[in-house]
Amino acid sequence: MERENQRVVLVTGASSGIGLACATHLAGRGFRVYGTSRRGTGGAPPGTMTGLGSVTMLTADVTEDHSVEQVVGSVLSREGRLDIVVNNAGMAIAGPIENTSIEEAKRQLEVNFFGAFRVCRAVLPAMRRQGSGYIVNIGSIGGVIAIPYQAMYSASKFALEGLSETLRLEVRPFGIRVVIIEPGDHKTGLTQNRQLTEMSGTDVYQESFQAALAQTARDEQGGPGPEQIARLLYRIVNKRNPRLRYTIGPGAQRAAVWLKRLLPNSVLEHGMRTYYGLGG
Repeated sequence: MERENQRVVLVTGASSGIGLACATHLAGRGFRVYGTSRRGTGGAPPGTMTGLGSVTMLTADVTEDHSVEQVVGSVLSREGRLDIVVNNAGMAIAGPIENTSIEEAKRQLEVNFFGAFRVCRAVLPAMRRQGSGYIVNIGSIGGVIAIPYQAMYSASKFALEGLSETLRLEVRPFGIRVVIIEPGDHKTGLTQNRQLTEMSGTDVYQESFQAALAQTARDEQGGPGPEQIARLLYRIVNKRNPRLRYTIGPGAQRAAVWLKRLLPNSVLEHGMRTYYGLGG
């Protein structure tokens, strides 16, 4: 068996969507893959191992320090090493900033940003000792270009950009490679599972909020499946020196990321208001 197919992988949020596609794709190529899910299977307690084809599933909640430490410890105890970590666990909250509570904002950041931060802290000692490893964070084009009425989601992904960039600088001397993948809209369960703030549909923002949310849903459900992200992940972890950022998704969205670097902000802002039906 080739060396890359003997490596041990941990994918958070692997029960559906991007995480499931990444976990099963790598497992299908012989990697020893562990995935995490907050709910687990059949009410299994944290750390319990269950089967998902050739992926070993572990119950874990990335918002809890002990749960993350327990899962990482379980993989290391069983395998003796951890070569690739994919921070994918996440959720999305939508609503006007004015009508978003502090508690709702904290919940969004707790999962998408601090969850990845916890996992990174938990796996780094083992990766440093073995002198190698890949940490791949699943960001978003929404972490490069803010999405209207999804401020907290974008904020969590913008924060993940900064964390990834800094971490890459700090751990490269130890042989650890840090990468952030920035997907555009893909067809996953995120559309159906998106949570709305409690006051999101109650006031003057209602019309533009519904228009923006409907456009987001159309883009997501009309986008490609997450399998192309899994194929990109496979290519990344087989590169000796991968880039920091990889943008993937519909061509127009990838072009918008490139244009943001070149165009005045007023031009991009006008395009965003028009596209999402915000007026003004």
